[in-house]
Amino acid sequence: MRTTPRALLASTMLAGLALTPIAVTAPAAQAAPYCGITWGSLPKVTGTDLEQAPLTDVRAGRHTCFDRVVLDVSGDAGEYSVRYVSTYSAPGSGESLSLRGGAKIEVIAGNPTYDDDGDPVYDPARPAELVNTSGYRTLRQVRLGGSYEGQTSVGLGVRARLPMRAFVLDGPGSGQRLVIDVAHRW
Repeated sequence: MRTTPRALLASTMLAGLALTPIAVTAPAAQAAPYCGITWGSLPKVTGTDLEQAPLTDVRAGRHTCFDRVVLDVSGDAGEYSVRYVSTYSAPGSGESLSLRGGAKIEVIAGNPTYDDDGDPVYDPARPAELVNTSGYRTLRQVRLGGSYEGQTSVGLGVRARLPMRAFVLDGPGSGQRLVIDVAHRW
Protein backbone atom coordinates (compact mmCIF):
# COMPACT_ATOMS: atom_id res chain seq x y z
CA MET A 1 0.00 0.00 0.00
CA ARG A 2 1.35 3.29 -1.04
CA THR A 3 1.01 6.42 1.18
CA THR A 4 0.47 9.71 -0.57
CA PRO A 5 2.13 12.87 0.71
CA ARG A 6 -1.30 14.30 1.53
CA ALA A 7 -2.22 11.27 3.66
CA LEU A 8 1.16 11.39 5.41
CA LEU A 9 0.67 15.08 6.23
CA ALA A 10 -2.83 14.47 7.61
CA SER A 11 -1.70 11.56 9.81
CA THR A 12 1.25 13.62 11.12
CA MET A 13 -1.06 16.51 12.01
CA LEU A 14 -3.49 14.19 13.79
CA ALA A 15 -0.68 12.58 15.75
CA GLY A 16 0.62 16.04 16.70
CA LEU A 17 -2.82 17.09 17.93
CA ALA A 18 -3.06 13.98 20.07
CA LEU A 19 0.18 14.92 21.82
CA THR A 20 -0.67 18.62 22.20
CA PRO A 21 -1.74 19.49 25.74
CA ILE A 22 -5.22 20.95 25.94
CA ALA A 23 -5.69 23.92 28.22
CA VAL A 24 -8.47 23.21 30.68
CA THR A 25 -9.68 26.15 32.67
CA ALA A 26 -10.62 25.49 36.24
CA PRO A 27 -13.89 26.89 37.53
CA ALA A 28 -13.52 30.48 38.62
CA ALA A 29 -12.19 30.64 42.15
CA GLN A 30 -14.71 32.02 44.59
CA ALA A 31 -13.86 35.54 45.62
CA ALA A 32 -12.56 35.93 49.14
CA PRO A 33 -15.12 37.41 51.53
CA TYR A 34 -14.93 41.17 52.07
CA CYS A 35 -12.41 41.75 54.90
CA GLY A 36 -12.78 38.08 55.81
CA ILE A 37 -16.35 38.72 57.00
CA THR A 38 -18.50 35.59 56.97
CA TRP A 39 -21.28 36.75 59.33
CA GLY A 40 -24.37 36.72 57.13
CA SER A 41 -27.59 38.59 57.87
CA LEU A 42 -29.64 36.05 59.80
CA PRO A 43 -30.89 36.85 63.34
CA LYS A 44 -28.39 36.68 66.20
CA VAL A 45 -30.04 35.50 69.41
CA THR A 46 -28.88 34.33 72.82
CA GLY A 47 -31.06 32.82 75.50
CA THR A 48 -28.89 33.53 78.53
CA ASP A 49 -31.19 34.81 81.24
CA LEU A 50 -29.00 36.60 83.73
CA GLU A 51 -29.70 39.26 86.32
CA GLN A 52 -30.96 42.34 84.53
CA ALA A 53 -28.38 45.07 84.99
CA PRO A 54 -29.35 48.48 83.59
CA LEU A 55 -28.23 49.82 80.25
CA THR A 56 -26.05 52.90 80.86
CA ASP A 57 -25.03 54.16 77.41
CA VAL A 58 -25.27 53.60 73.66
CA ARG A 59 -22.37 54.62 71.44
CA ALA A 60 -21.00 53.90 67.98
CA GLY A 61 -17.68 53.67 66.16
CA ARG A 62 -16.32 53.43 62.64
CA HIS A 63 -13.93 50.67 61.62
CA THR A 64 -12.22 49.80 58.35
CA CYS A 65 -14.67 47.05 57.36
CA PHE A 66 -17.76 47.73 59.49
CA ASP A 67 -19.65 50.21 61.66
CA ARG A 68 -20.17 49.29 65.32
CA VAL A 69 -22.88 50.05 67.88
CA VAL A 70 -22.17 49.35 71.56
CA LEU A 71 -24.72 49.10 74.39
CA ASP A 72 -22.97 49.55 77.75
CA VAL A 73 -24.48 47.67 80.71
CA SER A 74 -23.63 48.25 84.39
CA GLY A 75 -23.40 44.49 85.07
CA ASP A 76 -24.06 41.35 83.05
CA ALA A 77 -25.51 41.83 79.58
CA GLY A 78 -28.62 39.67 79.52
CA GLU A 79 -30.23 37.85 76.64
CA TYR A 80 -30.41 39.66 73.31
CA SER A 81 -31.94 39.44 69.87
CA VAL A 82 -30.53 41.29 66.84
CA ARG A 83 -32.38 40.91 63.55
CA TYR A 84 -33.45 42.66 60.37
CA VAL A 85 -37.10 43.73 60.40
CA SER A 86 -39.39 45.28 57.82
CA THR A 87 -40.94 47.63 60.42
CA TYR A 88 -39.29 48.87 63.59
CA SER A 89 -41.80 49.24 66.43
CA ALA A 90 -41.79 50.68 69.93
CA PRO A 91 -41.96 48.01 72.65
CA GLY A 92 -45.25 47.81 74.49
CA SER A 93 -47.31 50.05 72.20
CA GLY A 94 -46.23 48.55 68.86
CA GLU A 95 -46.12 52.05 67.36
CA SER A 96 -44.13 52.09 64.12
CA LEU A 97 -40.92 54.14 64.47
CA SER A 98 -39.11 55.51 61.43
CA LEU A 99 -35.45 54.76 60.75
CA ARG A 100 -33.30 56.24 57.99
CA GLY A 101 -31.66 53.82 55.56
CA GLY A 102 -32.54 51.01 53.22
CA ALA A 103 -32.79 48.38 55.99
CA LYS A 104 -33.71 48.24 59.67
CA ILE A 105 -32.13 46.23 62.48
CA GLU A 106 -34.01 45.69 65.73
CA VAL A 107 -31.87 45.16 68.83
CA ILE A 108 -33.67 43.82 71.89
CA ALA A 109 -31.44 43.74 74.97
CA GLY A 110 -32.53 42.01 78.18
CA ASN A 111 -31.46 45.11 80.11
CA PRO A 112 -33.75 47.98 81.13
CA THR A 113 -32.85 51.69 81.02
CA TYR A 114 -33.94 51.99 84.67
CA ASP A 115 -32.77 50.58 88.02
CA ASP A 116 -34.60 48.26 90.45
CA ASP A 117 -36.54 51.22 91.86
CA GLY A 118 -37.73 52.27 88.38
CA ASP A 119 -35.47 55.33 88.31
CA PRO A 120 -33.90 56.10 84.91
CA VAL A 121 -30.25 55.14 84.53
CA TYR A 122 -30.05 55.92 80.81
CA ASP A 123 -32.22 58.83 79.70
CA PRO A 124 -30.81 60.32 76.48
CA ALA A 125 -31.70 63.88 75.48
CA ARG A 126 -32.46 62.78 71.88
CA PRO A 127 -33.86 59.21 71.83
CA ALA A 128 -34.35 59.31 68.04
CA GLU A 129 -30.67 60.24 67.51
CA LEU A 130 -28.62 58.34 70.11
CA VAL A 131 -25.39 58.86 68.18
CA ASN A 132 -24.31 61.13 65.37
CA THR A 133 -23.99 58.83 62.34
CA SER A 134 -22.79 61.42 59.82
CA GLY A 135 -19.67 60.14 58.11
CA TYR A 136 -20.51 56.48 58.75
CA ARG A 137 -20.44 54.18 55.72
CA THR A 138 -23.24 51.85 56.88
CA LEU A 139 -25.08 53.33 59.87
CA ARG A 140 -27.74 55.92 59.09
CA GLN A 141 -29.48 56.19 62.48
CA VAL A 142 -29.42 54.73 66.00
CA ARG A 143 -32.74 55.18 67.80
CA LEU A 144 -33.99 54.23 71.25
CA GLY A 145 -37.36 52.53 70.86
CA GLY A 146 -37.92 52.31 74.58
CA SER A 147 -37.58 50.11 77.62
CA TYR A 148 -40.49 47.86 78.56
CA GLU A 149 -40.78 44.98 81.03
CA GLY A 150 -37.04 44.75 81.62
CA GLN A 151 -36.01 44.88 77.97
CA THR A 152 -34.70 47.73 75.87
CA SER A 153 -35.25 48.15 72.14
CA VAL A 154 -32.77 50.01 69.94
CA GLY A 155 -33.31 50.46 66.20
CA LEU A 156 -30.46 50.73 63.72
CA GLY A 157 -31.13 52.30 60.34
CA VAL A 158 -28.51 50.96 57.92
CA ARG A 159 -27.68 51.61 54.27
CA ALA A 160 -28.81 48.13 53.10
CA ARG A 161 -29.26 44.59 54.37
CA LEU A 162 -25.63 43.72 55.03
CA PRO A 163 -23.77 41.11 57.09
CA MET A 164 -23.97 41.73 60.82
CA ARG A 165 -22.90 40.10 64.04
CA ALA A 166 -23.61 40.53 67.76
CA PHE A 167 -21.60 39.48 70.79
CA VAL A 168 -20.88 40.44 74.41
CA LEU A 169 -17.56 41.77 75.75
CA ASP A 170 -16.47 42.40 79.33
CA GLY A 171 -16.00 45.98 80.52
CA PRO A 172 -16.01 48.84 81.02
CA GLY A 173 -15.28 48.25 84.69
CA SER A 174 -17.33 45.41 86.14
CA GLY A 175 -19.99 45.78 83.43
CA GLN A 176 -20.36 44.28 80.00
CA ARG A 177 -21.30 45.57 76.57
CA LEU A 178 -23.41 44.22 73.77
CA VAL A 179 -21.63 44.86 70.47
CA ILE A 180 -23.34 44.94 67.06
CA ASP A 181 -21.17 45.19 63.94
CA VAL A 182 -22.64 45.84 60.48
CA ALA A 183 -20.33 45.32 57.50
CA HIS A 184 -19.83 48.03 54.89
CA ARG A 185 -20.57 45.55 52.09
CA TRP A 186 -20.92 41.85 51.28
